[in-house]
Amino acid sequence: MTPRVTVCIRPDGSFELLCNEAGRDLLVENLQQLDRRNDHFHLDYYADPDVAGATDVILGAVPYHAADTVVENGKVLLRPDDWDREFYPHVMTET
Repeated sequence: MTPRVTVCIRPDGSFELLCNEAGRDLLVENLQQLDRRNDHFHLDYYADPDVAGATDVILGAVPYHAADTVVENGKVLLRPDDWDREFYPHVMTET
């Protein structure tokens, strides 16, 4: 089965990530590989088949709902707490 991953922004501004089983497995695999040395992966849609595979996760470009806006490029980043305390302390909240 070919992975299928589609990222959409709904008309109300909410975010949806839709995937089949192979797409889920690919996302989980990429998430599990994140560490301090490999701190991000890319998600992209490229119409040109010659470069379509030049990403970590290929995104779909067909919206599930007509009013959705499809996201064609993105990145998932690992942000360890000590990095954020040093570089982005405003995102840290006390618990």
